[in-house]
Amino acid sequence: MSVHDVLDVDAVPDGGHAVVTVEGKSIGIYRLGDSFYAINNYCPHQGAPMCAGLVSGTTLPSGVYEYEYGKAGEIIRCPWHGWEFDIRTGKSLFSEKIWVKTYKVIVEDGRVHVDMDRK
Repeated sequence: MSVHDVLDVDAVPDGGHAVVTVEGKSIGIYRLGDSFYAINNYCPHQGAPMCAGLVSGTTLPSGVYEYEYGKAGEIIRCPWHGWEFDIRTGKSLFSEKIWVKTYKVIVEDGRVHVDMDRK
């Protein structure tokens, strides 16, 4: 198991993120409430630094001429071409075949740890 202690929980405010380097990889650590998520800071499209992208929400399935906004603060948009991904899962919003790699996060004794071997 390759678990790395990366930062203190207080280093990331709710709704914020920090970028760390683990095993030579740039990883974004995102905090949504009391939960932490880790994603690869590399867009699968053309390698943009994902963590430089806007974090927002998205429109949800709704009726004709209706626009329901949701998932506020849970969606990251690639800064180069606007591809959108769910921070919690890494899944893209537009294709089942495209995703950003995610890593398991363990919070223990006020510290955030990233497990590079498990999702």
